[in-house]
Amino acid sequence: MTSKFTELAIDCADPRGLARFWCAVLGYEVLDEDDELVTIGSPLVPEGRNRLGPVPPTLTFARVPEGKTVKNRLHIDVNPTDREQDDEVRRLLDLGARHADVGQTGEESWVCLADPEGNEFCVLAGRHP
Repeated sequence: MTSKFTELAIDCADPRGLARFWCAVLGYEVLDEDDELVTIGSPLVPEGRNRLGPVPPTLTFARVPEGKTVKNRLHIDVNPTDREQDDEVRRLLDLGARHADVGQTGEESWVCLADPEGNEFCVLAGRHP
């Protein structure tokens, strides 16, 4: 027997604000929310973790008192499906992302950004729907 990846938990100061950002990035919708916790997921797989086989993971944003202090040890990679990388980076910057320096050389095929709370993520170059 194996496990399947169904959820990624993200600590943050503003669960609703960060959930709105990631909903816009991923085309997700809010599945559950209260003042301390917001869960978002794909509207294409409403049964989520109860579905057999692989599923798009949900993201759960949990309010914590401490802020982010160092580079993430785990991060999200996103892959534009309907536009080129440069256009997707511009769209994400307009949503509130910002460029992040994690030691890139300038030769990478990805672009490193940070979400509104400073969590690094990468925009990959290839388009894979």
